[in-house]
Amino acid sequence: MLVVDDDEVIRQLIAVNLQLEGFEVATAVDGQDCLDKVAEVAPDVITLDVMMPRLDGWVTAVRLRENPATRNIGVVMITARAQDHDVRRGHEIGVDAYITKPFDPNDLIRTVRELAASSGPSPESGESAESGEST
Repeated sequence: MLVVDDDEVIRQLIAVNLQLEGFEVATAVDGQDCLDKVAEVAPDVITLDVMMPRLDGWVTAVRLRENPATRNIGVVMITARAQDHDVRRGHEIGVDAYITKPFDPNDLIRTVRELAASSGPSPESGESAESGEST
């Protein structure tokens, strides 16, 4: 699991909620930090804020989808930008889920669990998809 948000309070709120549910969580402060860390962290799911410095969530999501090594990672956009055209843009890019701020932590956890389960563990890892843990 990789949580990407430039707002430290929100980043920690998301991380703590997911950690309490058994997810192993790494964090990144913006899109560039996400792209720098993604190979090392090897997350099943990434939560991405849209409005961030250096590299915003839109560009980050596009780059994740363009890279064969990261194109199958689940991407959840978490943003205050709730207009229809923003949601459409997210789907056009290939974002798996779109959650608007303020959000219900239970919705976030349910969405992340579903994406983590659908990505499943790699056959080489030997991990069970039912373990409830994800990176």
